[in-house]
Amino acid sequence: MLMLRRFSLYSSLLVALAVVAGAQQPQVAIDALGPQAGAVVPAFSGVDQFNRPQTLESVSGSEGAMIVFFRSADW
Repeated sequence: MLMLRRFSLYSSLLVALAVVAGAQQPQVAIDALGPQAGAVVPAFSGVDQFNRPQTLESVSGSEGAMIVFFRSADW
């Protein structure tokens, strides 16, 4: 019986901590982070992994392009 009470107490404590932790997370406006899926991306230029210049037009095909920006921890 004592073990069941401890389990119940610990479970209640964990739920309370989860509620408090969840309530303190900042709300992020997703639409303020940049272009959204399906949006028209503004013209850009940059260099690729071979140090060649690339633009939106140079990477777009007949059906458009999927552009993925990958940030590595190795940089």
